[in-house]
Amino acid sequence: MSKRVSKSFELQTSMSELRPNKPTVVISVMVMKEGKVLLNFRKGSFAADKFGVAGGKLDNMESFQACAERECYEEAGIKIGPVRFVGVMNNHLHNPTHFVMIGVVADWVEGEPQVMEPEKCESWGWYDVANPPLPLTEVSAWLIKAYQSGETYLDAA
Repeated sequence: MSKRVSKSFELQTSMSELRPNKPTVVISVMVMKEGKVLLNFRKGSFAADKFGVAGGKLDNMESFQACAERECYEEAGIKIGPVRFVGVMNNHLHNPTHFVMIGVVADWVEGEPQVMEPEKCESWGWYDVANPPLPLTEVSAWLIKAYQSGETYLDAA
């Protein structure tokens, strides 16, 4: 190993020691069907008793499209079409956990929404995007607002 590579590795190692906690990238998916948005009623420890969109952590080397498709199928048993960018949120709401949320929208393609993760979700339903049920998770409220307003960036919320 050359000195240049070694020094670079040493610098990266020392930087990671200074920042042991790093942000997690999450894809949040608004699935739309005939002007309605698909929302779940959450249960469990994370955002319990609130309505929320589908989504989850982006896997290493995974595309946004593949993540959105996987999460929608794993969580609700549905297939979606191509995703379109809605916005990005630098989310500090769950301190000390730091999330970078990539918000996308996709059209429903097939499948009836069903509870695939009963420990996390009580039910799925289609709701008027202009008048969604409350309370919404903070991320879902931001995503719906971004979708409606075109305000695509929220930092350190």
